[in-house]
Order: sequence, then C-alpha cells, then structure tokens
Amino acid sequence: MTERLFGTNGVRGIINVDMTSDLALQMGKAIGTVMGGTVAIATDTRISADMIKTAVSSGIMSVGVNVLDLGVLPTPAIQYYVKTHDNVKGGVMITASHNPPQFNGIKCISSDGTEASREEEEQVEAKYSERIPCAPWNLIGDMYRIGGAGEEYVDAVISRVDADAIKKAELKVCLDCANGAAYETSPLLLKKLNVRAITINCNPQGEFPGHPSEPTEENLRDLISLTRATRSDLGIAHDGDADRCVFITDGGKFVSGDKSLALISKYVLSEKKGIVVTPVSSSSLVEEVVRESGGEIRYTAVGSPVVARKMIETGAVFGGEENGGLIFPEQQYCRDGAMTIAKMLECIVRDGPLKGQISDLPVYHTVKTKVECPDDMKKHVLEYLAGSNDGTRIDSTDGLKIIFDDGWVLARPSGTEPIFRIYSESKDEEAAKSRAHRYEALVMEYLNH
Repeated sequence: MTERLFGTNGVRGIINVDMTSDLALQMGKAIGTVMGGTVAIATDTRISADMIKTAVSSGIMSVGVNVLDLGVLPTPAIQYYVKTHDNVKGGVMITASHNPPQFNGIKCISSDGTEASREEEEQVEAKYSERIPCAPWNLIGDMYRIGGAGEEYVDAVISRVDADAIKKAELKVCLDCANGAAYETSPLLLKKLNVRAITINCNPQGEFPGHPSEPTEENLRDLISLTRATRSDLGIAHDGDADRCVFITDGGKFVSGDKSLALISKYVLSEKKGIVVTPVSSSSLVEEVVRESGGEIRYTAVGSPVVARKMIETGAVFGGEENGGLIFPEQQYCRDGAMTIAKMLECIVRDGPLKGQISDLPVYHTVKTKVECPDDMKKHVLEYLAGSNDGTRIDSTDGLKIIFDDGWVLARPSGTEPIFRIYSESKDEEAAKSRAHRYEALVMEYLNH
C-alpha cells in the first residue's frame, strides 16, 4: 500500500523526528523521477532549510535531473519562476508555512506554477515507496545557483496594478515579515511603489524570535501598536513563506482574512464581473458581498490547490481563503502575499482608507477553535458529530458543515497537524460562541470517552 505523505499543504513534520534527511533524500529521488526534468528549489528562513534542501536536491540529482537553487524566496515567487521559465519542469518549496520553527516541509509545484495536484502527489508517493535506481555516475544532475528570482517576481506584481497611482499617493505602511521568506521581496515591492515602509521582523531568523509565524491578531500586537503609533495608512503582515497576507487598518485594528477577502472581491468585481471561489470555511460575509457586487460564489474544500483548480475550471475572476491567502488569476493561480499587498494598496488609493471600507461591510461573528486529535481518530470524530448535530442541513464538501437558520458550524480535521478545527458563525455573537463551545465539547467528549 502506498504511504500517504502529503497533507493539505505538502509533506510536513518535526525536524529529525518526522521530517528527516533520509525522508527528504528519498522524496528528492521520487520528485526527480516523476518530474523528469529540471527542478527549481527554494526555501523559507527556517534553520533546517539547508539540511532539507540539500537532501532533496541530492535525491533529485542522483536520478539524473538538474536542480536550480533559487535561494530564500516566498512560495509564490518560486511558483512564478516555475510558471515563466519553460525549461523548468517543476519546483520544490522547502517550507512549513505557519507551523512552529521545529517543523519543516516539502511542497511540490507543477510545471504551470500551481501547487501539485493530488494526482501528482500520488505519483510521487507511489515512487517514494519503491526502490528508486540512481543514474550512472556520468549522468547525474547538476546544481545551478540562480539569482534575481525575487526581483523578477516583484516586478511582475507591480505590472499587475496601477503603480503610478500608488506611487503618487505616497503612502506610509508598517510591515511585519515574521522574519520569514519575504524579508527582502516585500520591502523591495514597497520601495518600488514609493511606499514608505516601517519594518519589524524583517530579518531571516528561522526561529521566528519576533512572534510565531501565524499572522493572528494575538501574534501581531507589536505591528498593531506600531501602525497606530506611527499613524500609518496600513499595517501588513505575512506568514512564514509569504503566500498569505493580513492587514491592520489605519486606526490600528486587526482585519480578519474573511474581511480582506470580501473587500478585494468587491474591488475586483467592480472592474470585472464573474465567479469568486472560496472554501466552505470562509465567512458568509464573502458570499453576501460577492452577490451584492454582481458576482457568483463557488465553494470548495479547504486547501489553496483545490481553490486554484476550481478557479481554472470555472474561469473565476478571483478567489481565496479566509486565512489571508488570496489568488489573482491575472498573475498566477496560487496564493500570493505580495500581489495581495499591491492590490490592497491600489484599493486604498481608489476607494479610501481601509478603516472606512471595513466599517461598510456586513457584520458577522466568527469563532474559531481547535482540539488536539490523533490523525487516526479524525474519521471517527466526524462520524460522531454527524450523528449528534441539530442543524437544518449538512454540507460535507470538507469535514462537516452544519447549517442553521441563523449561521453554521464547520468541524474539519486539519490536513497538516493532529488537530480538529471548529469554526462557528452567526450574525448573533452569542449564538456563534455557544455553538463553537458545544461542538468543541462534543469532540472532546468523544476523544475522552
């Protein structure tokens, strides 16, 4: 039986526990064999990056495939490089995104720059389980170190927005890169757009000493204070590999990913009507704003590759997730943190301060919680919840979404961690809280019985 290695977002694990150099070497051999041609590789700033990159690269070269080492880059930057260089057959990003610093991961990229499909991942998994023959000594692959990929990516982003209007506005922002992969590219983007950037956590420190790399309100307290104190037009924060971006208003208020997704959906639809794609975990706020703006909504399972492929299938004008991962098809079909920054700047220049735009959105209350849950128990927990629900309708697109007359609850197992996530939403704050607590208690009740 083929071993399941890939979760929602690549292969991840704790360094020298689950994610070892032996695993990375065999993964490299499998990836090189399946991709069958030159592979680009990049990393975020984690202290284990070189160890995993070297092992994966060795595996790729051992089966006769060349490696292009792009250095430290945001995930969307290597995706853009793969997409725009015809000699590259695929890519590998060494990252564990928002996970704690003891984790790292291996994410595969298709030849068109999208995250590898489940079918492609299954091919790699199947090959991983085999004894993979190496190439003869005189046919092994070479490694080439490539510079400039970050600036290529930044220039492409700038070409997709009204750069002149942004430059003339002379905006001031605060930027927090979580000491992650965007520590060079996002400051460069802002400089080229004539935006004054006050930066924190913009050093390549892979232990993430500034704060955990997940850009939550709690983790961004310094950025919130700095944005307020400096009276900046905007606060900007990335996760570790910078495929996501969240914002702080000009008044120093944290903006949830749902709200920025809704706001930019509205902005995109004002210029071009069409379909917006988002997972079932996104707030109903997004659907309400999309419909009011003359667009159509399409729901998918959670996971940016699923959203991106549904966007390609439907010809969508925009898409994204509730965690700050937005996808702009005119640039590329993947979550793109720098593109999100540039589009939000354009949105502010045209439609006014973020604080005012956010205050005009419909109000929904969303409560998010999680429960530790062993991977082998996740299926049983879902079955238990299905038999215990009291909603009016069930949506099983991803996990279990229980629809009520005045809101919904989504219970779904994480694809990257041994946890169960619970989202509860309603326009009634107390209803959202009570349902979140109820379903959290049900999960714990089952696990402890």
